[in-house]
Amino acid sequence: MAHDHSHGSEYLSDRRLIIAVALNLLLTVVEAVAGLLAGSLALLADALHNFNDCGSLIIALIARRIGRRPSDDRRTFGYRRAEIIGALINLTILVVIGLFLIYEAIARVFDPQQIDGWIVVVVAAVALVVDVATAALLLAMSRGNLNLRAAYLHNLGDAFSSVGVIVAGVMILGFGVYWVDAGVTLIIAGYILWQSLTMMRRSIHILMEGAPADVDANKLVAELQSIPGVLEIHHLHLWELDEVERALEAHVVVDEAHLGRWAEIKREIKARLGEQFQIHHSTVEFESPDEDACQPCPPAGRHHC
Repeated sequence: MAHDHSHGSEYLSDRRLIIAVALNLLLTVVEAVAGLLAGSLALLADALHNFNDCGSLIIALIARRIGRRPSDDRRTFGYRRAEIIGALINLTILVVIGLFLIYEAIARVFDPQQIDGWIVVVVAAVALVVDVATAALLLAMSRGNLNLRAAYLHNLGDAFSSVGVIVAGVMILGFGVYWVDAGVTLIIAGYILWQSLTMMRRSIHILMEGAPADVDANKLVAELQSIPGVLEIHHLHLWELDEVERALEAHVVVDEAHLGRWAEIKREIKARLGEQFQIHHSTVEFESPDEDACQPCPPAGRHHC
């Protein structure tokens, strides 16, 4: 019964993502048309940002479905990193968009354009409603899922961008200050670049099989070497499979007097890795003290001792 409920929840989440994509795609078209009609660069900036959100949500949807595929002979770790690769492509496009918007905004500062403030205010208000609605759809799904939480926070940030565009429209209507449109565009573009570069760094770290930021390798080794019978830990490799799963492999030198307890030591190692470091996928190789197992790694000749 629980199994069916799990799959029902997954497909309910998929439907919510599809609704969120549809809302953001419709909003993108409305904002782009309105931005062209009103002559507002800030509206066009928000439209491009929302268009990128559509891409992010589509990637999340596709990745969820690909991620359900079981591992096979060619991809023994499964397909979980498809999401990271897609996110990196998406973030790269977003950085290009952010730089383009900064260029256009600076050009507008020196060559101000007439802007229809009413169109800006009305369309930005509609965008604000859609952004809040999308964030509400993603809120329940984001609990316990870092990727969807990032999408949720992204849409929440879009809501603040819409507020900025509304402020620009009000300033244009009330005071005729057209440079505010370019100023808001610069703020939105800066936010896009800051968010994109931060997430890009995280994506590259995972693809480069970097160690989890919250795990101190020296502390981990010291913890495992405190287990009775464990003399040394070497040939340690620690990496992230995706945003949630971590993996570890290591050689464990066991005192000869405790070699008969290897199964008990293995259980203790895995328990401590799971409880203290949230590492639930580990491979350990046991060695006796007289083994000369620490050999250089080709081709660079690095040692892991």
